[in-house]
Amino acid sequence: MPDRQPTPIGAPGGPAPRTVSRPQPRPPTRTVGPVAGVVADRATGGTVPAWGRRRVLLLNTTFEPLTALPLRRAIVLVVCGKAEVVHGDPAGLTLHSASRTILVPSVIRLSNYVRVPYRARVPLTRAGLMHRDRYRCAYCGGRAETIDHVVPRSRGGAHSWENCVASCARCNHRKADKLLVELGWRLRITPTAPRGPHWRLLAGVTDTDPLWLPYLGEPAA
Repeated sequence: MPDRQPTPIGAPGGPAPRTVSRPQPRPPTRTVGPVAGVVADRATGGTVPAWGRRRVLLLNTTFEPLTALPLRRAIVLVVCGKAEVVHGDPAGLTLHSASRTILVPSVIRLSNYVRVPYRARVPLTRAGLMHRDRYRCAYCGGRAETIDHVVPRSRGGAHSWENCVASCARCNHRKADKLLVELGWRLRITPTAPRGPHWRLLAGVTDTDPLWLPYLGEPAA
């Protein structure tokens, strides 16, 4: 019996030609984080917007400022019914889940009163000192970038609210380890330790939301 020759593809009675499809590029996708609501772009690997360092002011039931929480923690408190939103994001941003929509908070208030241990003295921090001096150099009034000891540490000065001031880099460099009387300089302010519960909060926060100001009181001069 003679061998049968294969029929060429596409010939009459032969198999139909196969069509090879090339995979199409997938469009960039954006996913929403489970709690913080951070929008991530898989194409670029970035986040829009970057909310990782965003803070929310937490108030007691008496509207006393307690602390500044990470956004994720604040949303968890609201979702669990342990806090309510007092002020939302000025831009009206919202977070969406399968069952509800949550306004991105700027200020939240606890549902139950929390007793806070009394501490007479506010701890000295760079952030707190900059807030006290309003980010102004105590020597020239320019924009402050550094912290200076009025009486240098090398000459017995203490690391305290009363001996530390905000200073611009230029004045700090010029003063070095000298005393004010040796330079003929005078302080524009009288450095003192700030008082009040809101200063313990400010001591740990670099940037504050304008919506927080009514709850933080007047800053010290």
